[in-house]
This record gives sequence, C-alpha cells and structure tokens, in this order.
Amino acid sequence: MTPDPAPATAYAGLDLLATSVLALDAEGRIRHANPAAENLLESSLKALLRQTLATLFTNAAELSALCAQALATPTADFRQDLALERAGREPLHVHSIVSAQGVDDVIIELRENVQQLKLDREERMLDQSQVNKELIRNLAHEIKNPLGGIRGAAQLLELELPPLHLAALREYTQVIIKEADRLQTLVDRLLAPHRRPHIVGDVNIHEVLERVRSLILAEFPQGLAIRRDYDASLPEFRGDKEQLIQAVLNIAHNAAQALAERIAAGDAEIVFRTRVARQVTLAKVRYGLALDLHILDNGPGIPPSIRDHIFYPLVSGRDGGSGLGLTLAQTFVHQHLGVIECESRPGSTDFRILLPLP
Repeated sequence: MTPDPAPATAYAGLDLLATSVLALDAEGRIRHANPAAENLLESSLKALLRQTLATLFTNAAELSALCAQALATPTADFRQDLALERAGREPLHVHSIVSAQGVDDVIIELRENVQQLKLDREERMLDQSQVNKELIRNLAHEIKNPLGGIRGAAQLLELELPPLHLAALREYTQVIIKEADRLQTLVDRLLAPHRRPHIVGDVNIHEVLERVRSLILAEFPQGLAIRRDYDASLPEFRGDKEQLIQAVLNIAHNAAQALAERIAAGDAEIVFRTRVARQVTLAKVRYGLALDLHILDNGPGIPPSIRDHIFYPLVSGRDGGSGLGLTLAQTFVHQHLGVIECESRPGSTDFRILLPLP
C-alpha cells in the first residue's frame, strides 16, 4: 500500500536544507524526501513515496535498526557511517543521523562521506598503478626478446642479398630495422621507471617547477603564459628531484599540447600553484603536512571517453601520443608516497599532486 504523502507544509523546512533528509512513518515507509535527497538517490519524490528502506537499499538492515532505536528513544539521535548499497549503482558512503519526530515519524539525514569516497578512489588508483606496473614490466620483457631477433634477422638478410638486388631490397630490410628500433625505444621507456635507481636528496618544489617552466616556455615561446602561484613557506622534503621534474614536465607538456588552439589565439595559460595541506591521508597513512601542487590549464579539457583511464598505459587523447607520459608521472608520484588526481571540464583541467612533507 502506497503511503499518504505528508501535508505540503509538514516538512516544508526540510526542503530548504542542503543535506539529504528522508521522513519515514513507523512502518518504515517514506512520507517525504527533500530535493537534496532526490538528487542523492537519483529518484523523484513521487517514486520515493512508493518505497521503503528495504526497497531502496539492498543492505538496509543497519539503517532500519537505527530507525527502530530512534522510535524507542525519542529524545536521542543515532549516528553511524554507512555504505548503502543499491542494485546496479555505486554504493552511497554516508554519515547517517536518525531521530524520531513525535511517536510515529522518523527523520533520516544522510550526508555524503566525502573522505571515505576519497580514500576509496585513492585505493583504486594505487591498485591500478600496481597492476599497470606489473603489466608494463611483463609486456615489455615479452616484446624485448623477439624484437632483438627480428632486428638481427633483418641485418643478416641484408648481408645475404645479392648485389644486383641490394639497392631495391635494402629499403625493406631498413624498414624492418627502423621499426624494430622504434619499438625498442618504446620498450625502454616502459621499463625506465623500474630500472633507474631512486636517488633521494633535498628537494625544493619551486626549483622543480621553475625548471619545468623554462623547458615548456623554450618549446612554446609565443602565445602561452605560465603563471606562478607559490606558497613560499613550503619546506624542502626528501625526494628524487629528477623524477619529480619528469612527472611535472609530462603533465605540463601534455597541457601545452592540448592548448594548441589557445596558443594560436594568444590566450593560453598554465598555472603552477603550491599550497600546504594539513592532516592528509595518503595510501591509508595520516600525515600532518603535505604538499598540495596544482597544474591547471585553460584548455579544452580531457575527452570524456578517456577521462577515467588517463593514467592507463598507452591511452592518449591526441594523435601521435605514446600514452606513457601520465603513466610515468603517476609511477614517480607513487614512488614518493603521494597521489595524483585529475578534474577536467571544457576550459579547465586541474592535475593535483599530494606529497607528504616532514
């Protein structure tokens, strides 16, 4: 039986709240949902009025138990972090606050647990990075051995060609040799982060950014401005300066290439922004201080089709790209116990690097 909707004025105040609120009767049927709850649950008030917690969430038992406790103890509210699972959709990580209103109504406030979402995203990225690392290493070694054989066979074949046909056929053997060399270079780039030792020293992040800035402006001297927005109070930290230069350079160079149209128009901009972040959790470890580095550009944004896969190896958003720049940047950042994130929309792309500070 569909519950009667609440009178229009009974919960009018709830509609003004930014947090999601559900009003339930004593049988657990939804009487009202404010607009924020409609957005959170991706469902209209009309549709929600036909449901109970058990039909909304596949694991509603904990939330239903909180409702029962609230009805039994009207003077108290009950709080709990929950992961509310929904059929065919991502779980909702929320902080729930449940309280009774009168003798037969329950109010449930659901606040998205942003920190939990962030931790889950970082964990997925770390797992993805580890899988990428193993995939790249194994694939590169599998490719490397036959490449040497192909190149050597082409060289021997060239030596065996009859002089009469050498000039005509040498073109084909050279194609084989050059393509084998090109693939060998690609394999060496794939293996580079795993071969090179991690050289640790004192790093000033602003020296890293100034080096990258000079390299980018040398390649794009006209039409591109690289603006500094530095926090001079940032301390030095222990790290591999060359790896960090390469990580930032890969991101900034990608940004400059994506800004081709704006560079031609003369209004392309990249911003290097540094800040201190406090009480940051990276890879499930809590740090009091962290470097918060943003590399922003006013380009067209990352295509939606690859936005969730940009750190995968060999994924590129432009013709001729190797798809290795961001993969290597992620590897170098993770070797410094940090994380790299990206938010992008047309007109604004923001790569954020977080690194622990002493």
